[in-house]
Amino acid sequence: MIVNHASTLSVEYFIQYLELVMKSRQIPLKEAEQYMSEQFFKGNPQLYGESTASHFKEAINRTEMKS
Repeated sequence: MIVNHASTLSVEYFIQYLELVMKSRQIPLKEAEQYMSEQFFKGNPQLYGESTASHFKEAINRTEMKS
């Protein structure tokens, strides 16, 4: 997936991405969060900026509340 470094990724984007990772890999949210932290953010939560990192955390919180 190509990500434009100039734009902020939305909470909804990350919710969909987390759900896709969980379904495709058949893993729980915590493992999906770890996977995305390592693969998507390359171990650097600020890689795409502070707003995007904040939206990722919010998506995790909202996904937890759905479960």
